[in-house]
Amino acid sequence: MSSPSTFDGTQRLFQIGLKPLDFNEWIDTDDHILRYLDEKLRLEADHPHETFAAEPGTEAAQQETLALLLAHLLQRFPDIYHRVGTTMSVAGRPVALEGAKPLRIAAHLVQEDLVLMRRGDAGWRLAAGSLNFPSSWRLREKFGRPIHEIHAPVPGFGAGTRNAELIARMFDSLKPAIGVTRWNWSIYPEADLYHPASGVGGLRFAGGLENAFLRVERQTLRKLPASGDILFTIRIYVNPLAQIARQPNGAVIASGLSEQLHGLDADQLAYKGLTAARDQLLQRLGAISAG
Repeated sequence: MSSPSTFDGTQRLFQIGLKPLDFNEWIDTDDHILRYLDEKLRLEADHPHETFAAEPGTEAAQQETLALLLAHLLQRFPDIYHRVGTTMSVAGRPVALEGAKPLRIAAHLVQEDLVLMRRGDAGWRLAAGSLNFPSSWRLREKFGRPIHEIHAPVPGFGAGTRNAELIARMFDSLKPAIGVTRWNWSIYPEADLYHPASGVGGLRFAGGLENAFLRVERQTLRKLPASGDILFTIRIYVNPLAQIARQPNGAVIASGLSEQLHGLDADQLAYKGLTAARDQLLQRLGAISAG
């Protein structure tokens, strides 16, 4: 569906791996934007309680998010976004800027999902989210929970782990002037953008790896200056695994993915649902990297 130009397969799984965010590159928009937005609308109609949640009292932070996004999109992508009064044109498609929750409206403008994290007595919690394209998690299960509980199923990231402590400190120290970004990736047996089911227990590649898909997440975090909440964006890219071979840097990507799969332990493989498929994946990626 779309390919992240800066993903090279070396972005490590099960590591925090944060890098500074160039705010000019905060949002990633491509030729598939209307397809993504159509899918968001479909999912919201089919799964209204799974795609949006917000605590009372987050309205100002939601509005702050929308205002920040509007300013960025109009400046960064003037060929795609045009505003007339209370309507934004997105690649020729009108989007009303009133009449819904501000975070939902903001998510109707971009291919990213949007999540607000808020500091409380138990740490940073998920206080609001417009989530249409989850990667093996459900918004309703994570809503209102602190980040160490959200990450509890992830090997090495639960409460009391070093990674959990590092994430808490990073959230606490994040400043509005400095954002961060990171990558995550998975291999799934289908191309669906909406993928709430967990991979734990093993994914089933019924059609073989020729029908497997590489799913890449580009995540960003930035602190909102007025509310102090942290805005978490998640951009999803899904492409057939076989397509890697046709990319200019396909051998590099395949080699990077293969190296990481070699290094995953049993718990990590199980979490990704790749225990049974790893050997086949290594063979397939090895063939791609060899040309």
